[in-house]
Amino acid sequence: MPAGLRWFAENQPFTAFIETLRGLLTGAPIGNSGLLTVTWCVVIALGGYLWARALYTRNSTR
Repeated sequence: MPAGLRWFAENQPFTAFIETLRGLLTGAPIGNSGLLTVTWCVVIALGGYLWARALYTRNSTR
């Protein structure tokens, strides 16, 4: 497996989100998965915003 793909497989956003949600629902400690979840949410939202803005800019200049 290529290094970049391996890194993403080990640090995917779903695992942190599920661990955080499971910990919050059962009352178990969540460790640093809460911070990872918030970080992934910000990264995904920022990526979506930048992508939408680029598409809007490209389509509005036509």
